[in-house]
Amino acid sequence: MFLNGWRDRVAADPQFPFKVLMEELVGVTACVLGDMASRLNFGLNELDFVFSTLVVGSIMNFTLMYLLAPTTTLVTLPAIFANCPTSHMFQPGPFSLLHRLGTCVYKGTLFVAVGFAAGLYGTALSNGLIGTRKKMDPDFQTPNKPPPTVLNATTWAIHMGLSSNLKYQTLNGIEFVLAKGASPLFFKSSVIVLRIINNLVGGVSFVILARLTGSQSVVAVTEEEKQRLVDGSQDD
Repeated sequence: MFLNGWRDRVAADPQFPFKVLMEELVGVTACVLGDMASRLNFGLNELDFVFSTLVVGSIMNFTLMYLLAPTTTLVTLPAIFANCPTSHMFQPGPFSLLHRLGTCVYKGTLFVAVGFAAGLYGTALSNGLIGTRKKMDPDFQTPNKPPPTVLNATTWAIHMGLSSNLKYQTLNGIEFVLAKGASPLFFKSSVIVLRIINNLVGGVSFVILARLTGSQSVVAVTEEEKQRLVDGSQDD
């Protein structure tokens, strides 16, 4: 089923594999850098949270692109959204402003559901890997408490439904216009630049939201703990 969906999206947009590749390589890297840049000490005291962002973000970014990509087959939306664009709100066609906003709402609802599910999986996975590391190395300690799975998943759901939904809707519209009139080199360069900017902003905005919801609370580090960490790294 997934392979059929992938082929369908490639048939509708031959640049789709390139966009996915750039999103996962360049986009996720930019997202993690934006995440780290918005934390104290460039996130070096919160690498557990950064790792969680990396895991969940990789899942999220692919899912967003897959759900927003155009297809060659006829896609029908639920009755209330039946006359809305099926891919993204800037999809070409004789759609009214209300119908385009309907697509934004419908996709946003999907992203909330996907964000919560991926947030549950990604947070549980990252917490599980950290827990395994602690069992293998009893002296290993994370600087912060692991993010609560449900609360962190809820935070991802809010971020996906609002920030990511609006940003990726706009990004798809811009790329569609560029693909029609720009040269292949300019188009691919634009895809890279746009996704770097988009994910840097996304990384920063998620950290701000996580602080507001309390899903990633930073434990204050005392001077003695700082010195212990420094001494431990020197011993290694």
